[in-house]
Amino acid sequence: MTQFNKTALAAAAGIAAMVGAGQQAAAQDLAGKTVEFVIPFSESGGSARWANFYAPLLSEALPGNPTVVVRYRPGGGSTTGANWFQEQTTNDGTLIFGTSGSTQFPYLLGDPLVRYEYQDWIPVLASGTGGVSYLPSSLEDKWDGTANQLTEEFFLYGSQGATSLDLVPILAYDLLGLTVDPVFGVEGRGDGRLMFERGEANIDYQTSSAYIRSVQPMVDSGLAFPIFSWGSLDAEGNIVRDPTFPDMPSFKEVCEATEACSTEGVEWDAFKAFFVAGFPAQKLVYLPGNAPQEIVDMYNKAFNDIIARPDFAELAAAELGVYPQLTGDAARRAHEQATTISPEAKQYVLDWLNERFQISFN
Repeated sequence: MTQFNKTALAAAAGIAAMVGAGQQAAAQDLAGKTVEFVIPFSESGGSARWANFYAPLLSEALPGNPTVVVRYRPGGGSTTGANWFQEQTTNDGTLIFGTSGSTQFPYLLGDPLVRYEYQDWIPVLASGTGGVSYLPSSLEDKWDGTANQLTEEFFLYGSQGATSLDLVPILAYDLLGLTVDPVFGVEGRGDGRLMFERGEANIDYQTSSAYIRSVQPMVDSGLAFPIFSWGSLDAEGNIVRDPTFPDMPSFKEVCEATEACSTEGVEWDAFKAFFVAGFPAQKLVYLPGNAPQEIVDMYNKAFNDIIARPDFAELAAAELGVYPQLTGDAARRAHEQATTISPEAKQYVLDWLNERFQISFN
């Protein structure tokens, strides 16, 4: 090869490298752009508060400080929005999607409404959360830390659907021996709370962020009282008290103290499997599966920078509770935990859904 050819090739390589670097820099500069943070829920629930908590922080952390806007696509217990996201090919970093247990459960159960595939998406954040179940103050005299005196009561519960995140509370109430009639069709947990406030329901639960903001005022004014949190997981995978509500018993404690409930056997194993998918690894942020690595890296860095903020712990505690916020490999592990389930636990819940609600996916 002549010296001229070598020089020409070197120059061409240099130009290509500069072009590639320029394209990558451009891809990582979102100045003047709008990032849509889509969630498959209404604007009144815990997922909305979670997304709106992160939106302004992302605007500060992403290169170019784009405007980050939360968009709502409720319906089908969140499957409508997830099915929509599955079809999206926007890969320039201007579209992210937030899921919750209500999105994961139909996927785990093989719901025919599901046309999305979690394994096609790229996780960039996993947020653990908790939840609190509560009753109207008129029943407080019957609550002694167990459900033993409530088995003769009739409860109405506003629900997004038996295969949504509401599977966890409905199954838990059944394990406690309570008679709970779910009123299906609400679009988000916030709508279930509104039913409780209007007296149309007399048992409810909210995720931690929604409980802190919207239910605690009812408790403070004497209109409601908490009965338990769902709990959290320790390093060994045991259910322990929720760190956001350390003075509140976990569901496991209440179950152990209630005559009709047991923390052993396939029923408990099934509850715990869905509890893990629905709470410790509940909320995840995804990029479309075709997003290039530089966009993935950009979001990993942005979320890492957010979590490293000196004021983040205080901000998060006030809005989300005290839960892990995971990125990178940790987010991917949480994604795997939230989207897999043992065959035995799955079959138990499928049988329960069929017997309790005549829901079958065959």
